[in-house]
Amino acid sequence: MTPAQQFNLLLARRQFLGRTATGVGTAALASLLDPSLLCGSTSPAATPVAVSMPSGVGGTPGVGAALRALHLAPKAKRVIYLVMSGGPSHIDLFDYKPALRKIDRTELPAEVRQGQRLTGMTSGQSKFPCVAPMFDFKQHGRSGAWVSELLPHTAAVVDNLCVVKSMHTEAINHDPAITFIQTGSQQPGRPSLGAWLSYGLGSANANLPAFVVLISQGSGNKTDQPIFSRLWGSGFLPSQHQGVRLRAGGDPVLYLSNPPGIDSGTRRTMLDATARLNRMAEQQFGDPEIAARIAQYEMAFRMQTSVPELTDLSTEGKSTLAAYGLDESGHNATDGGYARNCLLARRMAERGVRFVQLMHRGWDQHGALPQQIRGQCKDVDRPSAALVADLKARGLLDDTLVVWGGEFGRTIYSQGAVTATSHGRDHHGRCFTMWLAGGGVRPGTVHGETDDYCYNIVKDPVHVHDLNATVLHCLGVDHERLTFKSQGRDFRLTDVHGTVVKSLLA
Repeated sequence: MTPAQQFNLLLARRQFLGRTATGVGTAALASLLDPSLLCGSTSPAATPVAVSMPSGVGGTPGVGAALRALHLAPKAKRVIYLVMSGGPSHIDLFDYKPALRKIDRTELPAEVRQGQRLTGMTSGQSKFPCVAPMFDFKQHGRSGAWVSELLPHTAAVVDNLCVVKSMHTEAINHDPAITFIQTGSQQPGRPSLGAWLSYGLGSANANLPAFVVLISQGSGNKTDQPIFSRLWGSGFLPSQHQGVRLRAGGDPVLYLSNPPGIDSGTRRTMLDATARLNRMAEQQFGDPEIAARIAQYEMAFRMQTSVPELTDLSTEGKSTLAAYGLDESGHNATDGGYARNCLLARRMAERGVRFVQLMHRGWDQHGALPQQIRGQCKDVDRPSAALVADLKARGLLDDTLVVWGGEFGRTIYSQGAVTATSHGRDHHGRCFTMWLAGGGVRPGTVHGETDDYCYNIVKDPVHVHDLNATVLHCLGVDHERLTFKSQGRDFRLTDVHGTVVKSLLA
């Protein structure tokens, strides 16, 4: 829908309301009693889209949803996405190959590499020596999944996980790769997964954003790739669907607190006056972003109460804090904030936040991998496992989908020199490992298989588009039917690709 069409639609609504005075009162009363009856959105771009529903299928989206009903019976109500920024080495964590010990320090065969496009970091190398993991692996749980000694807590909950060893992507550098897995396109400018879900499914809590982002700094590569705000951006969707980042220190959200001398009543009066001016401008210009700005101001006002309560961990028991690796004050001095963010993610799940995105930097181990990856795993192992166990204990795992992984994997061959204690690994998009838990995926499952070099997929490949299609499916959304028209064409998260991986589903 173009801005002109949206403007004409608003005119038609005003004409209708102007001729039905008693209807205005009824509509106002209904909106006060149950905001979801009117879809709760002031944005014309989020006008509900009619969908054809099979008999007995579907559910009810939240406030402000573009979908009037879900396409499928949902298994999950929300997503917690644990983004391991930088590309964890699947070779050293999950994709165990006994044969690697025998080929250690031998040249990667040309028939295995198959002329793969190299990054600028290793394109000048004349040799590509294979390096076996320096860590022990054991099988765990009823599934018998192989897990590295670096992840003992994850191994303890492995029967709750669906480990996907056959992820693949076309991107070979960080920025296009992480942009791709988060937005479905290697080019910046598309809406992120969380923004699509906020737009399509709306909010389940009127006092908190539908999409929240938390960032932590890892113990591994301290100069890892930057994390850009467009990775939780709304792209061409209305801007109220972009992720809201909560900060680790000070006010969780900038400018959320009232300035000195301004109380809540005064701020309410200022917002009401600003909203009247904005609505006048909206009527004059028909710009949907004005309506989005009104909605954002109102959300910020409600967040003044809800966010401080959300981030106050004083009500959490000592045993819960300890399970995540936090001290009694709710902090961990060595993990860059990841453990606290995991606990906050569980609290958000309890409060109905639709999409929580945790981003943990430091996984880009081009050198000193054995040393750096130990720190990274110590950061995330206990908190990630505690999150899964905590959600399960509280009855939230069944309808919360947890996703863990990075934008690609690492190469079996070493980048730079190999010593007895150290080496590096370059980017590798042909295969990598992610895991999912809860929210409709099959627990205790290992999906996919790679060759003896952890280099190529030999069974059950899962593309990035397939993963995103499957995530939407778990939430009751057909990835081909959640679309938005921009610049003359309909866009969707998976572009013109993607297949739901049914074998991952419970």
